[in-house]
Amino acid sequence: MIVRMSERFVKDFVAEKEYQAVVAEVEKAHQTVIKGDGAGNDFLGWKDLPVNYDKEEFARIKVAAEKIKKSCDVFVVIGIGGSYLGARAAIEYVKSPLYNNMKKDTPDVYFAGNSISSSSLADLLSICEGKDICINVISKSGTTTEPAVTFRIFKELLEEKYGVDGAKERIFATTDKARGTLKDLADKMGYETFVVPDDIGGRYSVLTAVGLLPIAVAGIDIDSMMAGAALAREQLLFNTDEKSNSCLKYAAYRNTFYRQGKTTEILAAYEPSFQMMCEWWKQLYGESEGKDGKGIFPASVIFSTDLHSLGQYIQQGMRNIFETVIQIRDSGDKVIIPFDANDTDGLNFLSGRELSRVNDAAMTATLFAHTEGLVPNIVLRVQDRSANTFGYLVYFFELACAVSGYTLGVNPFNQPGVETYKKNMFALIGKPGFEERKAELEAKMGDFYEY
Repeated sequence: MIVRMSERFVKDFVAEKEYQAVVAEVEKAHQTVIKGDGAGNDFLGWKDLPVNYDKEEFARIKVAAEKIKKSCDVFVVIGIGGSYLGARAAIEYVKSPLYNNMKKDTPDVYFAGNSISSSSLADLLSICEGKDICINVISKSGTTTEPAVTFRIFKELLEEKYGVDGAKERIFATTDKARGTLKDLADKMGYETFVVPDDIGGRYSVLTAVGLLPIAVAGIDIDSMMAGAALAREQLLFNTDEKSNSCLKYAAYRNTFYRQGKTTEILAAYEPSFQMMCEWWKQLYGESEGKDGKGIFPASVIFSTDLHSLGQYIQQGMRNIFETVIQIRDSGDKVIIPFDANDTDGLNFLSGRELSRVNDAAMTATLFAHTEGLVPNIVLRVQDRSANTFGYLVYFFELACAVSGYTLGVNPFNQPGVETYKKNMFALIGKPGFEERKAELEAKMGDFYEY
């Protein structure tokens, strides 16, 4: 099993009777996922995806990735939420957060369309000057404001640079298989298209074309990634024994802590390469569980960096938190601490040691400190930073999230709450059909914009 859970730092916080009561509900929720008879069951396509994906499209993704590698210096991925977080998490996890600055035979990969910041987009446009560019626009509808505006700008840029016919060879659209604004445009213009599946929500879509094309362009082995997810499905989905299934155990502990009043879960990692994985995890759990007045609030930290800031709160702040700690057993790199003849920093006692061993010591020290500070710590031991492990970890969290959602009594696959801000924004920017809402908001704003 590629992901294993240690209970060493949680046992003292949970009475066995209390935990077993939750386990019974988790096992019932697990059966709901297996049988596919729960709320939102039309979005369970991720469950069998690792063994039941479109092999023809998968092959086209690899061909397109090779074409992109050979034809551009910069590959811009345009999407928001689940349309970009998973791919960026994979690239940084397997490669490095410094991927675009490394010597490599792949294009630099940048992510855009995930904000409405003019300065951020202007910076990226500046980076693209004088370079060959390809883009991948990802949107099921093609009308989501942030990616649609960004795509409009990059489409114009490519058509001016390469002409309409040249641009169509550099634009790849991942969208609905049959309908929608982006699909219609792609068919009209002749862009190569890939499919956002109907039965997989955005936050569960990293192992579809949504994530796989950018991941493949970055030079990551997507066959190995899918194999890791398939192994997770085999070991976790059909294993109904909580004692030997780390995924069910994780779901059970987090729901036990929630019922104790620990309403914030902090995902902690000791590798900067995990930071975007934390962001993907926060969307997965926040959007899946946060509804009906329920849900564990997902937060994250990267240690030891954040031990010098948020560490104070975790150690001595409100006791409504628990941590899930990611321990990557083999980071893949060795850095040896050198000897200093003057020992000016007093650290010669560390000379000759691998830096990763000091990182491990920091983790262990923090586990003891935080549990002494009455913060339970779930430890997930992850094998390495390979594509195979990434695929396994994605499936692990997806399954645990679905089980946790049903245990909480919510639909883990919808997100009705995110529509409210969109309607207000449409009204304020003057989108047709929102005139009445605009008048209501303007009346409420008063002198809000007066400085």
